[in-house]
Amino acid sequence: MTVKDELVDQLDEEAAREALALLQDLRLPRVLREAPIDAEPETEKERTAVAEAREALACGDVVRDEDLARELG
Repeated sequence: MTVKDELVDQLDEEAAREALALLQDLRLPRVLREAPIDAEPETEKERTAVAEAREALACGDVVRDEDLARELG
């Protein structure tokens, strides 16, 4: 049994979920993990752009990474 297995076995479900969230953050580059939280209020223009992006995503209006790479060369 590895150290990871032993630690995971000691956690209940809720703690395991919390640990997973923390571990997933560690996969991000350090510069992103340590970046300050944007404290500025969201503008109406930003809210609209996010709503439009979510709607496009829900409709499947997305560009696959492979297609974008091919398009950009």
